[in-house]
Amino acid sequence: MIIINIKDGESLDKALKRFKKKFEKTGVLRELRSRQAYEKKSVARRTEIKHAVYIQNMNQDTTV
Repeated sequence: MIIINIKDGESLDKALKRFKKKFEKTGVLRELRSRQAYEKKSVARRTEIKHAVYIQNMNQDTTV
């Protein structure tokens, strides 16, 4: 459970922004989306490798 202490005189908008930031940091939504549909291990590995190759190519382009 995420607990946000509201300081004296703090606006609700700022407190809500801090809550959203903490919530995003926990990764709950990311995990929920990944659990919506089962993905085979081979498919997950393939997409992970594709992403790694993409990142590697991006890094090579910036260093050249």
